[in-house]
Amino acid sequence: MARSQMLKLPEVLAEIGMSRAAFYRMRARGHAPRLIKLPNGQLRVRRSDLDAWIADCETAAA
Repeated sequence: MARSQMLKLPEVLAEIGMSRAAFYRMRARGHAPRLIKLPNGQLRVRRSDLDAWIADCETAAA
């Protein structure tokens, strides 16, 4: 099974063009891609989760 690519939060923010504060506001409302907290405390987003979230945003805007 291929391992899903894990993106660091700064990579996600750069890709979607959003500040960390705006991202966390969206996350608090339940409107952000799922974050995964690693045992060392770092945060990651699976590429597949980010792609699905972007597709959902495009559908909602249509």
